[in-house]
Amino acid sequence: MTLPDTAADRTFQVDLRGLVDLLSHHLYSSPRVYLRELMQNAVDALTARHSLEPAAPALGIRLYADGSVVRVEDDGVGLTEADVHTFLATIGRSSKRAERIAEQRGDFIGQFGIGLLSCFLVADEIHVLSRSARTPDAPAVEWRGRGDGSYTVRTLPASARPQPGTTVTLTPRADAGEWTSPAQVHALARHFGSLLRHPVTFDDGTGGSDGPGGPGASVNPEPAPWARTYPTPGSRSRALAAYGEEVFGFKPLDTIELDLPAVGLKGIACVLPEAVPAGRRHGHRVHVKGMLLSERAEEILPDWAFFVRCVVDAESLRPTASRESLYEDDTLAAVRDALAERLRAWIARAAASDPDLLARFLQAHHLAVKSLAVHDDEILRMLLPWLPFETTDGHTTLDEFARTHRTVLVTSSVEEFRQVAAIASAAGLGVVNGGYTYDRELVHRLPEIRPEATVADLDPATLTAHLDPVDRETELAAAAYLAQARDALAVFDCDVALRTFQPASAPALLVDSREARHERTRSQLAREQEGGIWGDILGALRQEAPRAQLILNQLNPLVRTAVTIDEPELARTSAEALYGQAAMLSRRPLRPSESSLINRSFLDLLAHALRKDS
Repeated sequence: MTLPDTAADRTFQVDLRGLVDLLSHHLYSSPRVYLRELMQNAVDALTARHSLEPAAPALGIRLYADGSVVRVEDDGVGLTEADVHTFLATIGRSSKRAERIAEQRGDFIGQFGIGLLSCFLVADEIHVLSRSARTPDAPAVEWRGRGDGSYTVRTLPASARPQPGTTVTLTPRADAGEWTSPAQVHALARHFGSLLRHPVTFDDGTGGSDGPGGPGASVNPEPAPWARTYPTPGSRSRALAAYGEEVFGFKPLDTIELDLPAVGLKGIACVLPEAVPAGRRHGHRVHVKGMLLSERAEEILPDWAFFVRCVVDAESLRPTASRESLYEDDTLAAVRDALAERLRAWIARAAASDPDLLARFLQAHHLAVKSLAVHDDEILRMLLPWLPFETTDGHTTLDEFARTHRTVLVTSSVEEFRQVAAIASAAGLGVVNGGYTYDRELVHRLPEIRPEATVADLDPATLTAHLDPVDRETELAAAAYLAQARDALAVFDCDVALRTFQPASAPALLVDSREARHERTRSQLAREQEGGIWGDILGALRQEAPRAQLILNQLNPLVRTAVTIDEPELARTSAEALYGQAAMLSRRPLRPSESSLINRSFLDLLAHALRKDS
């Protein structure tokens, strides 16, 4: 027996209040976007009207807010009664998807057909009065939508709206006053629409007496600064810098014009006058067809470009559903690459023609340039010689350092550089601190730019090879002390040697790399875990643990006195004190056992001195 097929198509039931709550808490960042959505719909309606009537007279947008109502009126294409039922009463459908303009969607800002719902963030009812420009004698149509999901539609005589276009009126809720006051509406209109190509005016109902705008007060009186004409290149540059300062609140070190005709993008990048922490990504102001989309569009530039903040207006970038960020697609990726190339070109121009600007830029942003040079061979060739590094000759450029030192030695950590800097400098060695981000990798690429230079990693053997040995007689006289010192410092896996080196004021040098300490720690742990599974694993990884070296300076008067000590306990204490002092001079973090040794050796030496005096 075959059962009848009783399945039937059904439609989803939408809880409009729940949808509005979703919009307010998850899609939109703030209720203030309601005005942007209304202005955006008005701009799109004007665009459609121009497509329908290319010779139409000057069209614009008029805003009104007096504290009791907010009204947005446009001279756009308008809606018929059928359009109202189709588009205003169907969530997610946009009139911009109509067949006759579907192929022109790129001309419109909105794409999702949900913008009108944002008005429910500040009002319980939306009133729309519209008249279509597509039919000469079209009647006016009134639509009232309520937050509970109900709506009414009625047809009115054409005299209810003599000209084509649309008027949206909101009666704000009592709790929405901070977003719908006249001053706030005017400020939001300026914020979102200052670069719109259609004229936008504002009226606060006061007749211009004491409000933020009287009848006809312009919201966007001037075109974008990069779209204006200037008498000289210098005046243009100053105007763009002033605009950047107005938008971002800092005086740019320089401004970089951005122009990508393929996607209709224009704007400026403002070079920050001060350094910023590595990796911090500033938000950029992105307008789409004049409407502000986002103030924090991090995705418009690559990560390494954290030395600039930009403001751009584009035609072809795709907004997300909330229209508060950019959709990550191939177009955005291509724009990001093209803008990155513009920044590289600016650096190249500065390097070639404006050394003073380049010097000020590198002083503030050398870390950003280093991060770029690691991955960009062109920037590496241009700027590596000019980048500053910490060296045994002080902070200097790599080019100047390489002229003085044919062999450039580079450390793997900051603490290693701190340990050896003074001794290496006195020995005539040229050492670069490679412990900072990118520095070691960049120094090793110096021969690509300066083939005559040689770069090598600094290791303890290289340094000790440049320390002069003591004569055999002195070595034998100090043998007993050195043996006691090695025994005292065996707990730290530290050997002791006697050499002569400058400066004579340095009694001892502790040569001990981070890698060596890690290997000794692992070896010690393996010994402690011997016999267990973890011990077997560590034992398999264990290598011959490199030992630290405490190198005593025979030129130092204190050391010359210490090696003559024949009292065993005092000899051990003095060796511990010399180790502790050398460990502190290395500026690396002290282990608890080393801190304890420093305290103990100090107290023991003090006690010995007091006993001797008594």
